[in-house]
Amino acid sequence: MALIINEECVNCGVCEPECPNEAISEGEDIYVINPAKCTECVGAYDDPQCVDVCPVDCIVPDPDHHESPEELKAKYEQLHGK
Repeated sequence: MALIINEECVNCGVCEPECPNEAISEGEDIYVINPAKCTECVGAYDDPQCVDVCPVDCIVPDPDHHESPEELKAKYEQLHGK
């Protein structure tokens, strides 16, 4: 399952450089996560790095993008040419 950033985001930007897939970018009002690139850090880390650094806990599972750990790992490997 990809993650999303909800309206509680304070635009601090600490999440963006933590993403190993470059899935996070600055949106019009808040930071956004590209679900095609988000693997919840499966393949790179044990836990989603953006969630670990977020000071307001605004990064949550995206109910519109359900993926198994195996699908997330395959997506990570495809994104990184492995």
